[in-house]
Amino acid sequence: MAIDKWEIVIGCEIHTQLLTKTKAFCACENRYGGMPNTRVCPVCLGLPGAMPRISKGYVELGAVAGHALNCNIARFTKFDRKHYFYPDLTKGYQITQYDIPLCTDGHVDLPLWHYSKDEQPGGPKCRDKNFKGEPCIIDGKYRRVRIERIHLEEDVGKSLHLQGAHSYIDYNRSGTPLIEIVTKPDMTSPEEAALFMQTVQEILRYVNVTAGNLEEGNMRCDANINLNVWEDGKLYHTPISEIKNLNSFKSIRDACTYEAQRQLKEFQEDRQEFNPGFKVTMGWDEAKGQTVIQRTKNSFVDYRFVVEPDIKPFSVSEELIQRALSRVGELPEIKRQRFKKEYGLSDFDVETLTGSRALALWFEEAAKGAKDVKKVANWILAELLAVLNEKNITIEKVNITPKHITELVNAIADKKITSAQGKTVFAKMMESAKLPSEIIKEEGMETVSDTGAIEAIVDQVIASNPKAVADYKGGKTNVVGWLMGQVMKESHGKANPGVATKLVQEKLSKL
Repeated sequence: MAIDKWEIVIGCEIHTQLLTKTKAFCACENRYGGMPNTRVCPVCLGLPGAMPRISKGYVELGAVAGHALNCNIARFTKFDRKHYFYPDLTKGYQITQYDIPLCTDGHVDLPLWHYSKDEQPGGPKCRDKNFKGEPCIIDGKYRRVRIERIHLEEDVGKSLHLQGAHSYIDYNRSGTPLIEIVTKPDMTSPEEAALFMQTVQEILRYVNVTAGNLEEGNMRCDANINLNVWEDGKLYHTPISEIKNLNSFKSIRDACTYEAQRQLKEFQEDRQEFNPGFKVTMGWDEAKGQTVIQRTKNSFVDYRFVVEPDIKPFSVSEELIQRALSRVGELPEIKRQRFKKEYGLSDFDVETLTGSRALALWFEEAAKGAKDVKKVANWILAELLAVLNEKNITIEKVNITPKHITELVNAIADKKITSAQGKTVFAKMMESAKLPSEIIKEEGMETVSDTGAIEAIVDQVIASNPKAVADYKGGKTNVVGWLMGQVMKESHGKANPGVATKLVQEKLSKL
């Protein structure tokens, strides 16, 4: 028996904390960190008799995420109890949604230009009930990953293991509002799985649903992975492994890469095959670079789902659904394509400028009245972002406005100041928050374009440098640049460079 070929099949479950002010079902503050066990109450601790209530904005933020990921929003939904035991799950069950989730049937299109040519997946068809082939490729540019559902649920506490000797539990995170995004098994490589999470993070940050900080654990991914293996013309499927709590793009990629090889080896040695009621839960040991078995799941029956008795099933109003839709706006990939077409910017430029919605809006505001939009992009990318990185602040915290960049670009375009002077003006406006027009006036920096005034300086410089003139006559044409430097020096940098260069060349040619 010989393996003809094999392929990876991956589906993801992304857990994302929402940016509500309070926890999902109580009035405790929803934020990261702080002294352990100080933001808890009888509800999020699951004490007997405590009654959960849906916090304001929880369902709406879930609907915003659903719209952003192209889902249908349910008009009627409910909460359920999912029973299992973990030390950091105080109640012994989790409030979640089972058979009537808030959002269904969505999709995310992954931009294939993130891949190198060697890595680019192919295949023109889509997986559906009647076809088992490659997931859908849209216009040759995007791979479509279908989203089966997005449901609301609460987070659990956090286990802390100190030096291997003691374990503690911080319940501050218990009851934090989550959405869980469940995809179809449409990803065909570890790189795609990592790109999917990166794309979802970008979209949900854009619509202000989540902070999306992987290092803080408010976005985590469980990757479900198995293999299709063709052996002597027959197709086999390996058992599904669910790799839990992957909290970086690198860990998703590395864990799926390792697990694919492990499953292939297991298939070759032990003939392990897929069982629809069986799943192995794996952890990722980053230090060792390998997956490790944590437990096995036999079926959903193990969770003993029941309707949450303390929260009535409820209707989702059209008003809420439309309000959620209005909060989505233009999403990052659409914005990138528009920036390239409308402003003629490069892939690199638009990728950076659309890194956050705030930065994209800031750029567009600066571009409105600018005479050279590409120069606006250059000043933001090369100069402004360098300052933000140095000060470790975001565009929302910067002390200047888009109008500052617009004025600066226009002043250079109108030849009121030189590009070199522009850097000086930029530094001064970042320091003082004064507009470029004020700085130029105060510093007396405005470029002199009067031909007569510049001609007088050129005549003086040529008369004062007979050796340079002799060198020019001897064939050393680079003297023109040196003489131009002298003209700029004598004019204190105010001479219009174009006018001055033309005059120097004309004067020398007549000697």
